[in-house]
Amino acid sequence: MTVFPKTGRGGMEALTVTDLTAALTTAVRKPLAWNSLSELINGAAEGPGHPLCEALMALESEPASRSRAITLAQVLLERARVHSEFGTALSGWMFDESATAQDGPGEHAGEIRNVVDSGRLSGTVVQAAEIHGGVHVLTEPATRMPVPRQLLPAPSDFVDRDTDLASLHRARAEHRGASGLIVAVTGPAGVGKTALVSRWLTSIAPAFPDGQLYADLGGYSLGGPQLPSDVLGRLLRSLGCAHVPTELAEKAALWRSVTAGRQVAVMLDNALSAAQVRPLLPGGRDSLVAVVSRRRLTGLGLDGAVFRALDVLGSTASAELFRRRVGGCRASEDPAAVRRIAALCAGFPLAVCVAAARVAARPRQSVAALAGGMTADARRFESLRVDGDSVVESALDDSYRALTGEVARAYRRLGVLPVDVFGVDAAAAACAVSRPRMQQLLDELVEASLLEDAGNRPATEPGFRLHDLIRLHALHRSRSEEGEGTSTEVVRRCLEWYLATATAARYLLAPTHRRMRRDYLFSPVRALGFESPDAALEWMNAEGPSLMRLVRLASERGWSDVCWQLVDAMQPWFLRSRPYDLWVESHRIGLAAARNAGHAEGVSRMLTTGGSGLYNAGRLDEALDWFTSAREDASHRGDRRAKAQALHGLGQTHRLAGRLDLAKALFTEALDIRSAIGHRRGAALSRLCLGDVALAGDRPDEARLYLARARAELTAVQDRYDAARALAFLGRAHAHPSVRHPDEAVRLLVAALEEFRAAGSVHWQARVLEMLGQTAQEYGASDAARRHFRDSLRLYQPVSPGDSERLEGRLRKLRPEPTDG
Repeated sequence: MTVFPKTGRGGMEALTVTDLTAALTTAVRKPLAWNSLSELINGAAEGPGHPLCEALMALESEPASRSRAITLAQVLLERARVHSEFGTALSGWMFDESATAQDGPGEHAGEIRNVVDSGRLSGTVVQAAEIHGGVHVLTEPATRMPVPRQLLPAPSDFVDRDTDLASLHRARAEHRGASGLIVAVTGPAGVGKTALVSRWLTSIAPAFPDGQLYADLGGYSLGGPQLPSDVLGRLLRSLGCAHVPTELAEKAALWRSVTAGRQVAVMLDNALSAAQVRPLLPGGRDSLVAVVSRRRLTGLGLDGAVFRALDVLGSTASAELFRRRVGGCRASEDPAAVRRIAALCAGFPLAVCVAAARVAARPRQSVAALAGGMTADARRFESLRVDGDSVVESALDDSYRALTGEVARAYRRLGVLPVDVFGVDAAAAACAVSRPRMQQLLDELVEASLLEDAGNRPATEPGFRLHDLIRLHALHRSRSEEGEGTSTEVVRRCLEWYLATATAARYLLAPTHRRMRRDYLFSPVRALGFESPDAALEWMNAEGPSLMRLVRLASERGWSDVCWQLVDAMQPWFLRSRPYDLWVESHRIGLAAARNAGHAEGVSRMLTTGGSGLYNAGRLDEALDWFTSAREDASHRGDRRAKAQALHGLGQTHRLAGRLDLAKALFTEALDIRSAIGHRRGAALSRLCLGDVALAGDRPDEARLYLARARAELTAVQDRYDAARALAFLGRAHAHPSVRHPDEAVRLLVAALEEFRAAGSVHWQARVLEMLGQTAQEYGASDAARRHFRDSLRLYQPVSPGDSERLEGRLRKLRPEPTDG
């Protein structure tokens, strides 16, 4: 070791711009020397905007720039001229840097030097009055800090994240920015964000020889989020900085300086906000920052971040993760129970791992026993405990506590909603807030990864959904914090919004149909508006299954009025989509509800529209019972319009049974009543059916008279659906062997097909294609017939097994297709 007297390190007169520039040019490439200079400058400068700091950062950004080195040297010397203490410290730094440069890696490289200046002692110092001869101090060589490798261990059981990993690798490969890459991986609690990022960063560790750092920002901890200043202190010390400033701005500047020339990766886990992350961004262009958060952190987009939202695992991957955790032997004992547990965990890896841990820790408990314990919603979280801690529920509780009051209230109420996917309007109605405010609340929940954007809904309405476990958590919070009364109100408001919107769609799709009363507890209800009948039908087709669920729910709750009225509002969906099982089930429920509500017109409507569902489903005897009850009820009440509707249904049922004379008599009686009371559309429908009966009885001329008039009257009242039906039957009348107008028949049928496409009726599109096939077959065009029958079959297969079977029979009866050779 060498002991230098104070005068041996030179003074201000020894420093020149040329010498200092040379030292700076060398030091900027040496992290320890540069770190020492940065500490010196940060201690002297009043803030990051000081000329010293600006000149320092300018040289950091362009280390090879001699002009920037000269500028920094000039600023340093000017500071030293005014402040002698700074000059002494700068002189000491200059001397140490020169000595280090001269020693290089040779014999003095391991020696310990001391610095003695007016305000600071470092290294080994000997204090004595007089020294005679040499002084030898034996010290241990300075211990070099290891390169930090702080990442959490990557999980060994890692499944189904290939797409996500590929996306992260691609983001790194495509990065071309002047600053380091920032990747934000977001998603709900327990979805596997930390595991994914740990796995990714571990796989690319060789690309960061200067270290991989980890910091838990504590965004959702009970103690509150970590302060950026505290995190910076730990990060700086991890890279060997012994003297860390106290102010956040100074720490951030030093952090950027220290990392400017390094290749480091930093994982910031459990981040709460972009503002918390921003001071922690390193300064080097070769650095990488991976931010993990339950929030979307969209503010990091201003810093050039790349975003990757992590979704839950699929059912197969969840089952595979469970199998790996418990062992293949135990999982293979009951594969069905494994799949059930995977489904109940809703794709959350945390939940799957907790469930697997419970099974693994209980070798005598069957997998089926755990699955049974998880089935009830009220016990699901209890089944996901480890060592007495409800791990999954606690993770969601952390996210919930971070919500503001009104956002938390919306979260609780959305958990009560009886539909899986909902739009802004439905949520606003259920939560009793305005649409603009509801949009803001939903955005907050999406940002917190507690709500998922489900894409555009029908009629261009954006949709949202809660994952199963999150929905269950929100439901628990609602029950514990608000009570059953609030939950009931939310469900009723939601039901009434769907009733109002389905009714609006019905009136738009069938403007001439008789309108029935609607009963609302929470009026006025703001229904969704539709720009066109097509938009209304699109919404109804998409929401049909949800509407059916609401019908069942209303029946269970004893809300009879809403129940039967909702069934009535769904009629356009039943007619166009032909879900026969739901058509019949809904009307059984609706009929009971209307009777329970004591609403006579509701009972009549349920009997007639329900009877239509029964005869369309092929249940002719049951349909006759329903229409007979409807006729007797209408006669008893003196309701001639309802009686005509019942007669019409009886006629349709007998027509389908092949009893043409009886059908004709019933349709004629219905026509007389409808004409007498001025029910123009009803009379046109009776004529349409009389034309169909005449055509089936080989009376095509009579049929054409009925059908042409029905077509004109239905078009006049803007019933485009039934007008298209009349046109299709008219086409078949022109194809009759006694008329023999095949070209006109095809023209009319093609026109009817286009009208049904516009109306959105898949069933009648298939029916008209079948008529085109029949016409082609009758006139010897087997290839055209086969093409039409096949097109018809493709449309029938998803909705009507009976019709599909009939089409398959028609195809079998065609002569075989010619074969080559």
